[in-house]
Amino acid sequence: MRCWYKEGKTPLGCQFEPSSTKLNMNAKVLFLVVVVAAAAQASRRPYGDFSDSFESFESSEAKYDFNWAVRDDSSGNDFGHQESRDGDSTKGSYYVQLPDGRLQKVSYFVEGDSGYVAQVSYEGEARYPDSFESFESFESFESREAPRRYSPPRPVYG
Repeated sequence: MRCWYKEGKTPLGCQFEPSSTKLNMNAKVLFLVVVVAAAAQASRRPYGDFSDSFESFESSEAKYDFNWAVRDDSSGNDFGHQESRDGDSTKGSYYVQLPDGRLQKVSYFVEGDSGYVAQVSYEGEARYPDSFESFESFESFESREAPRRYSPPRPVYG
């Protein structure tokens, strides 16, 4: 800060001047940050950039065929999926055993930009337990379970 004084010690006016050391310190910090960022960028190499050594296969037609299935009689799980593709033509199907006893099958195809076209079918007849039977089975299950009470563990002294 720079001030002008009249004869004696009465100030006429003051002007604030930024400290040159503070300005120099800010410039040094900014310069250091830029240098560190440039060094970090220069040392970074692209991971897996093999574009110069291998040809691109992006233009090749997609072609695959797969299928899988799961069947577990103890749990009642029965489901699977099959699909094949050759270029823009895709065909496939999947199925699942529903909890009501029916088997749901979905067959689908895609031709170019036509979109996904599916046909859904069901095999078997849905079986729902009678509400009275369900209530009886719940009561019998409830009576088999002994009521449990919480009791804290006993302390062990060694």
